[in-house]
Amino acid sequence: MAALRSPDGCPWDRKQTPRTLRPFLLEETYEALDAIDRGDFDDLKGELGDVLFQCVFHSQIAAERRRFDIADAIQSVVDKLIRRHPHVFLADGRPLPRGRKHGTASTPKAVLQQWEQLKAQEQAASGREKRVLSGIPRALPSLLRAHEIGSRVAAVGFDWNQTTDVVDKIDEEVRELREALHESPARAAEELGDLLFSLANLARRLDIEPESALREANDKFTRRFDQLEAWMAARGRSVHGAPLTELEDAWQAVKALPARDATPATSARTPTARTPSRRRSQSPRRRRDRS
Repeated sequence: MAALRSPDGCPWDRKQTPRTLRPFLLEETYEALDAIDRGDFDDLKGELGDVLFQCVFHSQIAAERRRFDIADAIQSVVDKLIRRHPHVFLADGRPLPRGRKHGTASTPKAVLQQWEQLKAQEQAASGREKRVLSGIPRALPSLLRAHEIGSRVAAVGFDWNQTTDVVDKIDEEVRELREALHESPARAAEELGDLLFSLANLARRLDIEPESALREANDKFTRRFDQLEAWMAARGRSVHGAPLTELEDAWQAVKALPARDATPATSARTPTARTPSRRRSQSPRRRRDRS
């Protein structure tokens, strides 16, 4: 990377900044997630390499500005893992002696609670103002951010007593959304946001990651609509210009078909010609159950 950024290196690489690289880091992360969802370890190997490349790239720019280098970044996470796992490591990084237990972090839930407590202690020791919700990136996908917000406040006891209480809250938000539909678009948007936030909290209570659940629902709908188009095409019909009643009948017919291979639909991930990952273009980028 130092060679690529050198005066005799690549003009494209030399021109980049953390801000211009931001969309590439995001894109590579989502491509790695896609490989995980598909269970494709061959693709995952390459996608993780692309994510690692972005880490090296950002670290090289930081090194040129005399801020940190890739070794510093790696050491930072090593130190954090040691600090946040006192039930596994001694303070000097050596593993705890076999058979020796430290603390009460014996379950995944207890480990998470300990992690948050240690994180809060570190923030207090550094002089940073201690806030339960500090550090949650605003750039997170909104459903994921809502899930994390709910998890953080639940860790300090600010949560519903029972999962059914969350369902009652969702019913309340739906009623308020119905009323807001007759008021203004802004009011409807606010109530829809409240509804989505409550749904994310229901997912948390059910131990479901909402972003993944919605992604799977998107894939399921895409597969079925692909099947609907094929079903109509086999009968000499097209979805374009077809009346809603015909589309509804076709949808129900497709839903009644035997389950098919659950691989992602072609339209969900259409192959495209790809240039090397770091050199991609930087141009700006009702009536019946349909579940």
